[in-house]
Amino acid sequence: MTLLERINGPEDLKELSQDQLTRLAGEIRDILIETVTRTSGHLGPNLGVVELTLAVHRVFDSPRDRIVWDTGHQAYVHKLVTGRAAAFGTLRQRGGLTGYPSRAESEHDLVENSHASTSLSYADGLAKAFKLRGEPDRTVVAIIGDGALTGGMAWEALNNIAAAKDSRLVIIVNDNGWSYQPTIGGLAEHLAAIRVNPRYEHVLDYIKTTLPRTPLVGPPLYGTLHRVKKGIKDVIQPQVMFEDLGIKYLGPIDGHDERMTEHALRHARGFGGPVIVHVITKKGFGYPAAEQNEIDCLHQVPAAGAAPGTWSGVFGEEMVAIGARRSDVVAITAAMLHPTGLAQFAAAYPDRVYDVGIAEQHAVTSAAGLAMGGLHPVVAIYSTFLNRAFDQVLMDVGLHRLPVTFVLDRAGVTGPDGASHHGMWDGSILQLVPSMKMAAPRDARRVAELLNEAVEVSDGPTVVRLFGKGKVGGEVEAVARLGDMDVLREPAQGLGADVLLVGAGPMALTGLEVADRLAGHGIGVTVVDPRWTKPVDVAMLGAARRHRLVVAVEDNGRVGGFGDAVARLLRDHDVDVPVKTFGLPQEFLSHGTRQEVLEEAGLTSQQLALRITEAVARRSSANAVPIPVSDGEAADAREAAPEGRPVE
Repeated sequence: MTLLERINGPEDLKELSQDQLTRLAGEIRDILIETVTRTSGHLGPNLGVVELTLAVHRVFDSPRDRIVWDTGHQAYVHKLVTGRAAAFGTLRQRGGLTGYPSRAESEHDLVENSHASTSLSYADGLAKAFKLRGEPDRTVVAIIGDGALTGGMAWEALNNIAAAKDSRLVIIVNDNGWSYQPTIGGLAEHLAAIRVNPRYEHVLDYIKTTLPRTPLVGPPLYGTLHRVKKGIKDVIQPQVMFEDLGIKYLGPIDGHDERMTEHALRHARGFGGPVIVHVITKKGFGYPAAEQNEIDCLHQVPAAGAAPGTWSGVFGEEMVAIGARRSDVVAITAAMLHPTGLAQFAAAYPDRVYDVGIAEQHAVTSAAGLAMGGLHPVVAIYSTFLNRAFDQVLMDVGLHRLPVTFVLDRAGVTGPDGASHHGMWDGSILQLVPSMKMAAPRDARRVAELLNEAVEVSDGPTVVRLFGKGKVGGEVEAVARLGDMDVLREPAQGLGADVLLVGAGPMALTGLEVADRLAGHGIGVTVVDPRWTKPVDVAMLGAARRHRLVVAVEDNGRVGGFGDAVARLLRDHDVDVPVKTFGLPQEFLSHGTRQEVLEEAGLTSQQLALRITEAVARRSSANAVPIPVSDGEAADAREAAPEGRPVE
C-alpha cells in the first residue's frame, strides 16, 4: 500500500515524519502526471503546490479552519489528501471529480471558485463572520497566486483586510511568477525582483543549510528573524510592500521545502491577525516536461494554446493579416495571450499588444481609452471572464459607442471545465448593450469574414464569439443570401416551407443535420445562419411569414439570448408565426465532453429533430397554409428599421 492510499483525510498527514512527507510528495506528483495527462486538466499549477498543500493541511484543521483556493485549479493536491485519491482517476470525466473545488464532493471544499482574484474577499467575509459568531479559534486560509494577485478585486480586499486588525486570516501568496504565462505588471516585477535578488538567495540558502544543523537554536532563531522588524525582510529589501498596507508579512519562503513552509504557517496561525505568507514555488516543479515548457509550464493538459485549426488559432492567423493592413488595430488580453491565439499577433507586432494580467475590468476600460485615442482595440478574452467586466462593457464602451471589438474565446459549451467556464452567458447579457453588434461564426472562413467586418465598424462595439476548444468544423457555403444572413439549405423539391430553422454559430451546422432528418419525415426546412445575432436582421420578418414554424437554436442560455431576440422581433411586427427557441437550460451545467453536455441539454440533431417534428405535427391544417408574401414587405422592413438600421 502506498502512503497516499493511507491518507483518508488531513488528520492522517499530521502523523507523518519528514521522510514520509517527502515520499508522499513524490507519490502525489506521480499520480498527478499519470492522471492529468490522461484526463486533461491543470498539471503545472498543481505540481507546484504539492509541499505547500501538505503544509497547509498539517498546520490548519480543515474543515473547521476554512481553506479558500484562488484559483481553484490549484486544488488537485487538496483533493488527493482530503479523501478523494481513490476517485482521482475520474477527474473531469462525466459524473467524476470536477477540476475545481466542489461543495458536493467534500466538506473540505467551500468555494467552487475558478475565476481568479476572489479568494481574499471570501476570506475577509468568513473571518469577520467567525468573529461575530464568537468563534475566535477558527482561522481562514486564502491561497492566492498563479497570477491571481494581479486582479483588482484582490487589492480591494487587501485594503479592507488591512483595517480588520483582529481577523484570524492567513493569506498565502503562492508566487510562481506565472498565470497562464509569465505574470506581468508592476506587482509581478516587484515580486520577481525578490525572487532573483542575490541577497534573497543567500539568506534562503542560509536558512535551509545552516540553521537546521543547530537543533536547539534553528527553529527559535528562524521565528525570531521573522518577528523583528529588522529581520530577513529588511535584509532582502529596505521596504516590504505588504507591510506598507498594514498587514503582517512573513517571507519569502521556499514553497518546496515542506518543513520550512510549515514553520512559517504555524507562526502565522499564532499571530492572531491578518498575515501574508509569501511562498516562492516553481510551476510544474518535479516534472521536466512542465518545468521546461516555455509557453505555460503545462498549465493545462492538453495544451490550452491556440493550435492550428482551432477557433483560437484561426482568429490568431487572421489578426496578423488584419494587423498588416490596419496599423490602428491593437490587441488586449487578460493573461491569455497564448490561449486566445494572440501570441502570433504579439510576435508580429509586439508594440501593439497589451497583456494586462488577470484584470478584465481594466482591460475593457483601457480598450475604451485606446478607442478614444483613435485606435481600434480587439479585446480577446474567454467568454466566461467577460461576465466580470459587464459594467465596463455597458458604461465605458457601449455608452460612448466606441469602436472596440471583443473576441470571446470558448463561448458556448466548453466541456470538462464545468459550470464556471461554460460560455453560456455572454449571448444574453450582451443583448442588453444598446449599441452592441454580435457575430457568431459557424466555421473557420466565417471567423475571418466576421472579424474583418467587426473591425470595420466605427460607431459602436462589436463581438465575435468563438466556440469551444476543439477543431473548427467543416466549412459550409451559403446557397443563397437573405439580407445579411446566409441560407445554408432550402426545402428539397416536393417539400413545403414548413420550418425556418435559424442556428447561431456552429448550431447552424447542427441545423443542417436536423433538416436531413426532418426531410425523411416529409418536413421541409430552410436553414439560415444569421451571422450577426445582434441585431436580428429584419429580413427574418419576411422569411418567417413564408413558413409554418420558426425555430431558433443557440449554444447559449435560452433566457434573453438570440432566440428571445428573434421572438421579440416577430412579436413587435405582428408576424403571427409560432416560434420555438432551443438553447442551454438556464442553470449551472456540470462538466463533461461538449457532446455529453449538449445531449443532456437536448441540443443534438436527433433530439432537436424529434421535438421539431412534434411541434409541426401540432399545427392544424389551416395554420399549415403559408401566408403569401406581399410586395409591401420591403416597406415593412424599412418601417421596422428607420434609415436602414436593423432592429435590435
